[in-house]
Amino acid sequence: MKHPVDAHVGKRIRHRRWMVGMTQQQLADKVGIKFQQIQKYETGMNRVSASRLWDVADALGVSISFFFEGLGEGQVAAGYAYADMMSDKEALELVRSYYAIPEAQRRRLFDLARVLSEAA
Repeated sequence: MKHPVDAHVGKRIRHRRWMVGMTQQQLADKVGIKFQQIQKYETGMNRVSASRLWDVADALGVSISFFFEGLGEGQVAAGYAYADMMSDKEALELVRSYYAIPEAQRRRLFDLARVLSEAA
């Protein structure tokens, strides 16, 4: 049975991997393991050891604390809702594409999205 912390860490690994546009195979190669192990980490089926989490954080360009964000008091439910939303491939692709747009145009797009969501 999955431990909720392992599931959360796995979702954060997947989220960051998607944000930097890396495949499971690419991450596995950087860490020196098989991509199937990355799959197991991301689903929370296997617990990530401290030394392996260190390697994953280095490969993804984040601090280890990144993987535990959202687990504080009163933040677990909000963290899981965010992680669930960001585990959707379409949502991650949208966010990645959004940040690829120059800042001035991105701000206008953001304002348009806000207006459309208020009208819906």
